[in-house]
Amino acid sequence: MSRKIRNLRWWMIGLVMLGAVINYLARSTLGVAAPTVLAELQIGPKEYSWITGAFQLGVMLQPLCGYMLDSIGLKLGFALFATVWSVITMAHGLAGSWQALLGLRGALGVAEGCAHPAGMKAVSTWFPARERGLAGGVYNIGASMGSVLAPPLVAWSILVWDWRAAFVVAGGLGLAWVVLWLFTYQAPDKHKALSDAEHDLITAGQESHLEDTGTRPSMLSLLGQRNFWGIALPRFLADPTWGALSFWIPLYLVTVRHFELKQIALFAWLPFVAADLGCLFGPMVVLFLQRRGVSLINARRGAFTLGALLMTSMMFVGRVESPYVAIALLCLGGFAHQTLSVTVITLSSDLFRRNAVATVAGMAGFFANLGVLIFSLLIGSLVATVGYDPFFVALGVLDLAGATLLWILVRDPGASPTSKPVTVSAL
Repeated sequence: MSRKIRNLRWWMIGLVMLGAVINYLARSTLGVAAPTVLAELQIGPKEYSWITGAFQLGVMLQPLCGYMLDSIGLKLGFALFATVWSVITMAHGLAGSWQALLGLRGALGVAEGCAHPAGMKAVSTWFPARERGLAGGVYNIGASMGSVLAPPLVAWSILVWDWRAAFVVAGGLGLAWVVLWLFTYQAPDKHKALSDAEHDLITAGQESHLEDTGTRPSMLSLLGQRNFWGIALPRFLADPTWGALSFWIPLYLVTVRHFELKQIALFAWLPFVAADLGCLFGPMVVLFLQRRGVSLINARRGAFTLGALLMTSMMFVGRVESPYVAIALLCLGGFAHQTLSVTVITLSSDLFRRNAVATVAGMAGFFANLGVLIFSLLIGSLVATVGYDPFFVALGVLDLAGATLLWILVRDPGASPTSKPVTVSAL
């Protein structure tokens, strides 16, 4: 008899979180290295916005990533995508022009678009309903932690070698994780180290309306459900914050706050540490509200709304004179963003059947990254003439609109035994 591992589900989500750490480390490497890369390759803000835009266009193919994960399984699918993104990351070190970087970033975005669908599929597979919020928060720590590690790792690589070495290191870590993943991950029904008691806990905690019916819904049918738009539109409005923190804040600190590379290494990771705390704070708010009689879906909406209110602090980043106060406000913004982001992302596992979760997460990710793309292109086109201030103000108010849409559009399909998905025509 094989040895059973206690609380195996938390080890599994920890493994997924580690994959997310490396995923976001790889995608954040260019943002941290940008001042050095742009200077060496003579790239301007407009061309840099096209480069970051290419990544967002690639990530917008998340629906295909999610559909593939639902089709061939999480274990094989995640391993394939991670292998590809690791090789592409290493290839960044060979780039000699902005056109080469643009092509590589687009390809990287396609491969890395698997991260959120894979994370949500793991959460819906391994956790009962009452634990999904916390599990989603733990997984999403990976996104923040990867961004935390990027500034010191990239700065160290540049100081010791050059910016090209930073991409090689990030890609090599990804390949090492793939080996670990293939040797340790299995689905609950196949994992020999899963105890019968934990298997029963997972199974008993799944809502009946989310059971796999054996027939996977089409993307078109999912587009007809208001609950999908209740997730997708708030993500469209919320995710520009993450794009700004990852791709533009290092440049902002250099060009506006006059930071040097060593100061970037010391301070640029702090908003992502705050974001880690937000990943745990959001689920804690949900649990707090549930214990006071609030339904799961309303508790998620309440946590998102609280995060949106905290996000208004971003409006003042460009107004304060002290660069350290500006960093403190950016930290509060990172905390607030992950408070609401982990909440709305987890809704896909609350509202849709398990054989559609990765597809829904990927489709919602398309709109999230469309928001980042539009925002990034606007910054690249206008920052030289209007500065960063209007964009900080926009980040402070967009999530309030997202919270409004979340309350209007999302309906709880488990509210009654006879409830059915509501189509867009019912809006």
